[in-house]
Amino acid sequence: MVSCDKKPKDNTPWVSIFDGETLNGWTVKGGTAEYSIDNEAIVGKTKHNTPNTFLTSDKMYGDFILDLEYLVDSTMNSGIQIRSNSIPGYKNGRVHGYQVEIDPSDRAWSAGIYDEGLRGWLNPLSKNEAAQNAFKQNEWNHYRIEAIRDTIKTWINGVPAAYLIDDATASGFIGLQVHSIGEKHKAGTEIRWKNIRILTNELDKYSTKSPLEPVVTKNQLTEHEEKAGWKMLWDGETTNGWRGAKLDHFPEAGWVIENGELTVLASGGGESEAGGDIVTQDQYDNFEVKLEFKITEGANSGIKYYVNTDLNKGAGSSIGLEFQILDDERHPDAKQGNHEGSRTLASLYDLIQADTTKYVKPIGEWNTAHIISNNNHVEHWLNGTKVLEYERKSDAYRKLVSESKYVTWPQFGEADKGNILLQDHGDRVAFRNIKIKQL
Repeated sequence: MVSCDKKPKDNTPWVSIFDGETLNGWTVKGGTAEYSIDNEAIVGKTKHNTPNTFLTSDKMYGDFILDLEYLVDSTMNSGIQIRSNSIPGYKNGRVHGYQVEIDPSDRAWSAGIYDEGLRGWLNPLSKNEAAQNAFKQNEWNHYRIEAIRDTIKTWINGVPAAYLIDDATASGFIGLQVHSIGEKHKAGTEIRWKNIRILTNELDKYSTKSPLEPVVTKNQLTEHEEKAGWKMLWDGETTNGWRGAKLDHFPEAGWVIENGELTVLASGGGESEAGGDIVTQDQYDNFEVKLEFKITEGANSGIKYYVNTDLNKGAGSSIGLEFQILDDERHPDAKQGNHEGSRTLASLYDLIQADTTKYVKPIGEWNTAHIISNNNHVEHWLNGTKVLEYERKSDAYRKLVSESKYVTWPQFGEADKGNILLQDHGDRVAFRNIKIKQL
């Protein structure tokens, strides 16, 4: 008699990326926790006084379907890195990228998607009770992870868990995390992984449909951002909330909205000679602003804040403090300025040079700008790393202004509130994911 419960044969042409006997093809990154092999499983053990440790695949993967099992101690948090990277220029090689969570705590967000070392939670399981209940404490759990183009889908023990649409990272390594622990936690606590196999061909044929509603990050807030008080500053589709800096409406030419991107068009490199700068309708005092920008070769632009659009009604750009956007390698402005290096990417334009070790993504990729201004303390961040800070209205700040092109503008940059501005400098630059948090 044939059992009706017999599972159908899996004909997927899986390729094993762990041979069950050695750690060939894998490298430890980040910390000093130890990995070994026992009974055809990789064993990671917690260790005091070390940051998060990752056993990472030497091979990089873009689109794939990953299938594996793990057994985790009930006191231990962990995760599986996908499309992750370790780059010397980013936080001294810190491992960063998508992480499929392993969470045996009461929160039970196993198979949710976290952005390790970058944005934090992207797709938690706070609204997916079925997936929360699917985790098996002190037993082997099974994950299926599909990363195809801009979509990541996960299953835990056959239950749909996360469904994310996000295009931040296209490829990277796979990593098995041993989380850092505090002194109150026991060293030597184990997590095990086995049957690690992957598929990289004919993915659409073997992909599984998820019944979940996808979490989309493009021009939308994540659940955690909403709870933290962030608001979208641009809706990704219309000109609502924005106007020309010298107009009472949005420019009729020079800017386009396509594919969720707000793009200033090339017009010969002149300052505000085409569509002109655009500004927020509202003004802000203490705030954080984040956005992504993508430049073309030789491009120049900027993000200005505390802008007073009543100043400089004539030719040129509106007046305000500026987070410089520039192709440092190809634009001559990088070698100019009244303070050395103060017109390079992420610098406070003409006043303070950004950290020269800053991590910059190549032309054509999205970089992230983050400006924090709170009680006159201002910080510029680029791609998750702080590159400069200063105190508005301080003696040191006023001295810098007195030595700059802004010396002719009384009390430059000292307004209590102002508009946020995106600059038209005659070069093609695209913006998206523009959001603000009032402090």
